[in-house]
Amino acid sequence: MAEVTLKDVARASGCSVATVSRVLAGTRPVGAETARTVREAAERLGYRPNHVARALRRRATGTVGLVLPQITNPFFPALVRELEHALHAAGRAVLLADCDDDPATEAARIAEFLDRQVDALLLIPVDERRSREAVADAARRVPVVLLDRGCGPGVADSVAVDNAAGMQLVLDHLAAAGRRRPWFVGAAGTTTTAAERRAAYEAGAAALDPEAPGRVELGDFSVAWGRAAVDRIWPSRPDAVVCANDLIAVGALQRLRQLGADVPGEVAVTGFDDVPLAGLADPALTTVRQPVTELAAEAARLLAERSAGGVPSDGAGPSRAIRLAPQLLVRASG
Repeated sequence: MAEVTLKDVARASGCSVATVSRVLAGTRPVGAETARTVREAAERLGYRPNHVARALRRRATGTVGLVLPQITNPFFPALVRELEHALHAAGRAVLLADCDDDPATEAARIAEFLDRQVDALLLIPVDERRSREAVADAARRVPVVLLDRGCGPGVADSVAVDNAAGMQLVLDHLAAAGRRRPWFVGAAGTTTTAAERRAAYEAGAAALDPEAPGRVELGDFSVAWGRAAVDRIWPSRPDAVVCANDLIAVGALQRLRQLGADVPGEVAVTGFDDVPLAGLADPALTTVRQPVTELAAEAARLLAERSAGGVPSDGAGPSRAIRLAPQLLVRASG
């Protein structure tokens, strides 16, 4: 069967080849009725665009590289899903890479995507300091947007939840519930999610108890660490365990139940992110919800603006940092 061409669609729709090209490529505005006629003709004929030829003409591949720290963190698949939807709506395809929380692997994945001539990069940096060089180099070559985590000011555009505001929501809720002996269980390291949530706890916890800012245990963002941390802090009998993410909180809940603790009567447990597991925990987890759909939409918008030339794509323009408002979801854990 012969390949259906733009000329065939033009003939069937009664429009010029130029008009058909504009409609199917979405490069310029076309009247709604004309666009509908062209798309109906293209679908009827089974027209499929030649993305390789289009890429050669535009010197663009229509692809965006997405580099994640670790796909096993359940927050990231939800974000990837929304990003794929947002970018697909803009006519872009997503290439995904997992760097297993290793900055060297992250730098290698970034270099591989650049070698494949992706049009842009979306990155969730492994580490604020150790990721900076590779991210800054990439931002000088293609549009780059950082998600969820940053690499310091001026490196690249970024969009994330307001971690400080989210932690303050938790502390205000605990204060209103009469909790006065909180303990923070977070992650060591310099990722902005770890550092900002810890700093916000330390800044706000004194309103509950003057000694509360010093009650901090740091490990990693894992269920196993949540369980281990409870063994460290339970002898002091906290009445609230404030966790830096939902994985830690789920581990803490598991261990507290094993120890016979009454949650939330004796001790409240809170998380951060609102991954699907949070609502399935026993008891269901009180947590801070990240606006994942908005995160993806803002990231796609920032990429589109740099790619369109409104903002320099070579890192010359000032980087933009967008922080989105979180939401506290009060469930049965406290």
